[in-house]
Amino acid sequence: MDVENEQILNVNPTENAGTEDIKNEINGNWISSSSISEARINAKAKRRLRKNSSRDSGRGDSVSDNGSEALRSGVTVPTSPKGKLLDRRSRSGKGRGLPKKGGAGGKGVWGTPGQVYDVEEVDVKDPNYDDDQEMLRDLNLGEMKSGVPVLAVSLALEGKASHREMTSKLLSDLCGTVMSTNDVEKSFDKLLKDLPELALDTPRAPQLVGQFIARAVGDGILCNTYIDSYKGTVDCVQARAALDKATVLLSMSRGGKRKDSVWGSGGGQQSVNQLVKEIDMLLKEYLLSGDISEAEHCLKELEVPHFHHELVYEAIVMVLESTGENTFKMILDLLKSLWKSSTITVDQMKRGYERIYNEIPDINLDVPHSYSVLERFVEECFQAGIISKQLRDLCPSRGRKRFVSEGDGGRLKPESY
Repeated sequence: MDVENEQILNVNPTENAGTEDIKNEINGNWISSSSISEARINAKAKRRLRKNSSRDSGRGDSVSDNGSEALRSGVTVPTSPKGKLLDRRSRSGKGRGLPKKGGAGGKGVWGTPGQVYDVEEVDVKDPNYDDDQEMLRDLNLGEMKSGVPVLAVSLALEGKASHREMTSKLLSDLCGTVMSTNDVEKSFDKLLKDLPELALDTPRAPQLVGQFIARAVGDGILCNTYIDSYKGTVDCVQARAALDKATVLLSMSRGGKRKDSVWGSGGGQQSVNQLVKEIDMLLKEYLLSGDISEAEHCLKELEVPHFHHELVYEAIVMVLESTGENTFKMILDLLKSLWKSSTITVDQMKRGYERIYNEIPDINLDVPHSYSVLERFVEECFQAGIISKQLRDLCPSRGRKRFVSEGDGGRLKPESY
């Protein structure tokens, strides 16, 4: 049977060739086997080039050794996708090659080189425009204008120093546009009259109102003879204390102290050197007076909770430099009180101790035996619950050397530095 099949195939060779051509028919088109193999090679080369171009996208177009087949077969090398995005040339093929918008475009550009902007005038017709003076004018307060400073100062007494500074600036801006100097004088007269009631909620109200009066005189919204008009006519103790405070501040301003610094400057407005000086003075005053509550109040008035690690650092340095036990105990009590009241946070306390740990080698050059004093102080702080066990274990200790001499019977000498 097999022999007969072979004879049939040999007799009809054209029919056999026809069957091979049918196998190469794709979608109704007759394609030779050589064309199919070339198409496969080209597709494979394109895939390799795409993969290489994605790897080397930051360096422009790349052609690997694997893409040599594509170059031989006439396949165009694709361009890197990122290369097109970073290309500053015109994608439309037009243009003179100049920068866009004359150099005023692009990220982080504020305009053409050398351009100077004028002060932009506020448009009162802008729906987002909001002016306190315009709002007060619209209220049509009339004879109640003098109540605005009274309310502003009463609210500022319970705020921070920065809030009182903003209140003083507000009163200075309102005087002359919304209120007159007579309105301001009437408001401070009412404040002095209401001081006994204000002192019930704010014990420091007399001193604070005195500072407001001194600042108002310095800003020119109160006449210089305002305080002199009350001499010998004040029976209220609180009002007399406020006027005395204002008199002292004004006398200091004549000696060179600026009137606009009665509230100090906020933490964000002071330099680091100034803050360090303030904290150093705070600690020295505490060591002289021993008043923990006053030290805590002064620290809060600085309004620098992000800089409290400086107080921890300076306090421990004072302990290392001291010679008696009094400073050791007072600083320990201060840190314990500030820790319990949450005035100093965990992060600030940890940062202050870490600064000491890092600088103890330099401190030891000026202060002998500072390692032993630091170890003792850290242990006391741990027992008081100020620091954690992990922070205590990070405390560095100086290596102690022991010396053995001949003829001592092998005994070790005491620890020496």
